[in-house]
Amino acid sequence: MARLGHSSMRAALIYQHASRDRDQAIAKALGTFVREVRTAADQPSAGRGRGEQGA
Repeated sequence: MARLGHSSMRAALIYQHASRDRDQAIAKALGTFVREVRTAADQPSAGRGRGEQGA
C-alpha cells in the first residue's frame, strides 16, 4: 500500500498486478543492460588509445 500510495487495502489489491508487472519489466531491462555492459567490457577495445586502459 505504501509503495503505491494507496490508502486502502482494496485499492492496493486492485493495482498490485500492475506493480508486479512493472517490477518484472524493470528487472528484465536491468539484466539486459548488465549483460551488454559485461559483453562490451570483455571484448578487445580497438577504439582505445593514447595510453587508456580498461578496468
